[in-house]
Formats: sequence, C-alpha cells, structure tokens
Amino acid sequence: DNRLLIAYGLTKQGSDEFRKNDDRIELSSKYGYNAVKKWYYSALMNFKTQFSNGYDYTNPDERVMISAPLAPGYLLASIGMDYKPNEKFSIMISPITAKFTIVNDDSLSADGAFGVEPGENFRSEIGAYVNSIFKQPLMKNVDLLTKLELFSNYKDNPQNIDVDWELSIDMRINKYLTANLGTHLI
Repeated sequence: DNRLLIAYGLTKQGSDEFRKNDDRIELSSKYGYNAVKKWYYSALMNFKTQFSNGYDYTNPDERVMISAPLAPGYLLASIGMDYKPNEKFSIMISPITAKFTIVNDDSLSADGAFGVEPGENFRSEIGAYVNSIFKQPLMKNVDLLTKLELFSNYKDNPQNIDVDWELSIDMRINKYLTANLGTHLI
C-alpha cells in the first residue's frame, strides 16, 4: 500500500496578509506478506514534512517562525502485523518501530523545538506504533475517511502517546465541484 499526500493552502481574511492553512508532504509505503487469512507480516516506512515556513500570528507586531521545511521532518520505520479484513479497514500493530525527528533549522533547534535536545538537529526513538485506516461511503457521493496513528516511546515516558488523527468527509457535488470537511488532531 502506497500513499502520497501533498497539500498546500493559503487563506486571506480582511486586511491580514496571506497565511498558510495547510502545508503537508507525506509519503507512506507499507508492504505485507500474507501470514494467515487476513493477517499480514508488514513493514512500513513513513515520511512527513512541509513545503514552507510556518509562523505564529498571535502577536500582530511580530511574526515568529515556528516551523520550516524539514523542521520538523519525521521518518518512521516499523515492522509488525497488519489486519485487513476488507478494503475498508486496516490496522497495523507494530511492537518494533523507529521514529526519527529532524529539525533542520538552527533557530528552532536551539529552542529544542519538536522534542530535540536544544542545539541538536536529530532525535531518535524506539517504541510501539499503531496505524489504522477506515474508509466508508456514507451515501451516494459522500465518503468518510479516518486515519489514526499512535506512537509510544519505550524509553522516555511510554504513557505519553503521540497521536495523529485525521477525519474527513468528502462530498462530490458534480463533476466540477466537491466539498470537504475535515479535522486533524496532532
């Protein structure tokens, strides 16, 4: 299973300057070898980053950079078991996962952003990982997609679980017009 997600969006409200409202690059590849019935031995690689700098706009007098391309960048490699009972649902459970966080910006690195030690550009973690995807048509031309990723670092506070949950409803109005509702909790 391979997935490439590229998204970039800008918004402008009133006299405010253009601001990013979406900025993602995500490449995921999962390979499975049938173990028994609907269970697969699986290996997964996932990479996430963004196209451009992100800013904190809470103070109108000062624009503070809070993210950049490869700051963060996340690389995840895992092996485990994947359960795929049908085309709508898949859950991969991986007790052996390596997660790497890249902060390729000196100012963000100096602040210890995204969990790296201050001044460092790289953080590695070993832990457990769960990845589930559920796709379901709700009615004609209306589809639901939910994707949940959970990661627990074995060595450093395993009770603190990283959560990445996306939920979207996609509606096709006609061949030229679609509408999407979504949420992304990280």
